[in-house]
Amino acid sequence: MRFDRQSGVFAHVASLPGPHGIGDLGSGARAFVDFLRDAGQSLWQFCPLGPTSGAHGNSPYQSYSAFAGEPTFVSLERLAERPWFDDADVPDDPGFDSHRVAYDRVREFKREALRTAFECFRERAADDERERFAGFREREAGWVEDYALFRACKAEFDGAAWADWPEPIRTREPAALDRQREALADDVAFNAFRQWLFDEQWRDLRAYAADREVSLVGDLPIYVALDSADVWATPAAFDLGPDRQPAAVAGVPPNPGDDGQRWGNPVYDWDHLRETGYEWWLDRVRRLLSRVDIARIDHFKGFDEFWAIPADAESPAAGEWRDGPGADFFEAVADDLDLPPEDLPFVAEDLGFIDEGVVALRDRFSIPGMRVPQYADWCSEDSRDKPVNYPRDAVAYTSTHDTDTAVGYYESLGDEQRDCLHYALATDGSEIHWSLIEAVWDSEASIAMTTMQDLLGLGSDARFNTPGTAEGNWRWRVTEAALTDDVATELAGITTATLR
Repeated sequence: MRFDRQSGVFAHVASLPGPHGIGDLGSGARAFVDFLRDAGQSLWQFCPLGPTSGAHGNSPYQSYSAFAGEPTFVSLERLAERPWFDDADVPDDPGFDSHRVAYDRVREFKREALRTAFECFRERAADDERERFAGFREREAGWVEDYALFRACKAEFDGAAWADWPEPIRTREPAALDRQREALADDVAFNAFRQWLFDEQWRDLRAYAADREVSLVGDLPIYVALDSADVWATPAAFDLGPDRQPAAVAGVPPNPGDDGQRWGNPVYDWDHLRETGYEWWLDRVRRLLSRVDIARIDHFKGFDEFWAIPADAESPAAGEWRDGPGADFFEAVADDLDLPPEDLPFVAEDLGFIDEGVVALRDRFSIPGMRVPQYADWCSEDSRDKPVNYPRDAVAYTSTHDTDTAVGYYESLGDEQRDCLHYALATDGSEIHWSLIEAVWDSEASIAMTTMQDLLGLGSDARFNTPGTAEGNWRWRVTEAALTDDVATELAGITTATLR
């Protein structure tokens, strides 16, 4: 898609201001949208919105569902506007850190609060509200009923992964599932209720952003977690063995200087998916695009070819390249969305393995790729990641959710690279975050993005995620007090000067 020349800010929902320990879909999110408008920005980007768990390090890229929303994002403030729920129904706030998310405490608090809301709804809601909830369950039945049952079963089995559940439930024998639905009906309804609240609040927030001419950029991870409603409910979509365990898992091969990565997610059975007209994937894309305006496709390389590691192998080197669905998949998506193939609203995360196949697939559908100055060789004139070399069909970032902040990156540079950066950007480095923002904004890239951490000039202690580590990630938050007029005015000035 040929995007207009524009710019925006990345901030995951969990990172936003909010009164109950985590960013949510209430006043803090609206304050952030207002900040973007005042700063002259037209895009807000965030990580995947699915439900996360401590078992997966709270990563939004290891979710229990590719379709569901994170229940802790439901705003109790907004909920108190409903006639059947008010402030008196909210449990006492135990006091949360406004700068870091304490996920376990937040989950417990929000679950208790939303359980109270569910009881209030059942006792007090008017018929029209009950009909809206029932309508949501009917409209989204293709995923929400399996997800709601999946979460109820996990609670029933003390949080065990579905692969460790009793066999008739693990293998989804119809009679066993019927018994579970009946026995766990209350929890199933509660899980669906939380999804309905998320859905309604997200629709309201998206409309609020649209009224302020802010478009939403969501994230489409190519893989899903093994312990997810997706794999449990649709095992045929994945390369699983007779025991419904992965025959192969995802990762990347060794590169010079590293041993590769073994991610552990099940890979897809693309032959089966092709035979079904990519039905599961089309449902997933439709669901995401009902929430956002643009989707960033994580690990775009995997649609061209993907690295499959035998499930019983520990070393990524044991894997092999297999063909992905290629152009056939994107043609199917375009047909399903009734769009010309070149108008798909996608951005490709094409960092790392960039080869002719990836470039050809990306270019065939006019999907822009990513550029990040932190990967630049500042002493090389033709380095592809120097902002002066960005093409129009690119989305350029000062940093990403997986990299250090701009300031942290700069402080880690060696003397030679730092001197070359100073020369390339005509800066002394005293406000390196603004120098990098201005260079990315001034580039030819159609879309320029920065992070909230970079706008505030924060160092490595504000890094959002360090790949390959399991603890301490995804916790950083911005306070509403930090969304200042001075920062908005500075960014607005750069945006105007660079014609974005």
